[in-house]
Amino acid sequence: MRKQLYFLLAALLWCGVTTSAMSQRKTTPQPKPLLIKENEGLLRHVVLFKFKDSATPTQVKQVERAFSALPSKITTIVDYEWGTNMSPENLAQGFTHCFLVTFKNAADRDAYLPHPAHKEFGSILGPYLDKVLVIDFIGAKN
Repeated sequence: MRKQLYFLLAALLWCGVTTSAMSQRKTTPQPKPLLIKENEGLLRHVVLFKFKDSATPTQVKQVERAFSALPSKITTIVDYEWGTNMSPENLAQGFTHCFLVTFKNAADRDAYLPHPAHKEFGSILGPYLDKVLVIDFIGAKN
């Protein structure tokens, strides 16, 4: 009977040590899946311009002013920034201007695209534009 009691105590002790060791083992946290719904972040509309070599500084300024006037004409724009390339990496592929237009959601962006003021801007830009690159994304913070 004593042997059985010692065996039982040893088994219980071993189970307790194993359980304790397992609970103290550090686990690597698994990355959260990136599930972003449209209403969880602002929609960023990134526009890059490469102007034709024939575009004069005055013509480029005209485009800059016309784009910068859009937030006062289109109410779905909630923020607007722009600037010219200053990266030392030499990877711009001729794109010189970046415009960041922010919307609350995709529906507001969709209202902006066919807006008459946006269309008018396109007609000002068109003669001077060599290439355009547009990327839209919903901001995520991890």
